[in-house]
Amino acid sequence: MRRVIACLCLVLLVCSSCGGVHRGSQVASSDGFEQRAREVAERWQGSADDRAWREGFVALEVLNPHGWARVGRIPAWVNRSSHNGAWRLAAKLPADSPARGDVRWPDGKVSQVPLITAARAYAEFSKAAGLIEEECPAKGCRVLRVTGARLGRVPLATSRGTVQVPAWLFTVEGVEQKKVHVAVDPSAVTDRPERMQGGTEEVMAFDLLAGKPDELLLRYGYGACDTVHGARAYETDQLVVVDMDEENSSSGEPCPAILKTATTTVTLARPLGDRLVLDSGTGVPVLRGLNRR
Repeated sequence: MRRVIACLCLVLLVCSSCGGVHRGSQVASSDGFEQRAREVAERWQGSADDRAWREGFVALEVLNPHGWARVGRIPAWVNRSSHNGAWRLAAKLPADSPARGDVRWPDGKVSQVPLITAARAYAEFSKAAGLIEEECPAKGCRVLRVTGARLGRVPLATSRGTVQVPAWLFTVEGVEQKKVHVAVDPSAVTDRPERMQGGTEEVMAFDLLAGKPDELLLRYGYGACDTVHGARAYETDQLVVVDMDEENSSSGEPCPAILKTATTTVTLARPLGDRLVLDSGTGVPVLRGLNRR
């Protein structure tokens, strides 16, 4: 009898192809995941979000999160002064900057995007922060004097990979690092896709395993009272929808509100290739790199 069951399982696994559901190297139980995954795939495939993610300019990080070159440590007084808007323009800014610039994608394609002027960049970053907990103390802030600016490039993570984008690099008196402001006009950048309403994130990030092109390494979160049975994947020609098979095992007793994280693997019917990985809970792409959010 065991041999018959084993043979049936093998047949089911071999026969699963595009549109199939897998948990690890075994077929997942039918508990609604396949229907949910199919809905997620159909919602995404060919949508405006899909086109923008594959062919447009979707930034995976804030264009100007801190605004300083990522070299060395920024002195505390510089951050405090910048936060309070203690800027002074001590030089003429370039007035003949190009209206458009090139962005070269990892696959070799090139897009021309509109650029903002150095004057607009300065006007944007020189404003004081919306919330100032402490005004500039007499010995805690100094005037940040801008003595020059030039157009350069900085790395930016996008849905199509990390690219070098045009950016204004401002020289600030007494500060080793350049003040950086991405020069790409925000009108050229598409917002990251919104999560499906009411959806809960199942998988946080993924990565590939060396020498195992048909396996994905997944990072996921689970509750203190959850029992994790394994990962599942639903596959089409363009997408892979991933999910964690979990159940709450608290038996109605109080459970600490703690989110734990762990990693696991899921085996695909064929190598991932250039297919996107979507989270079944949120319906949006899962980013590659286990240390990312």
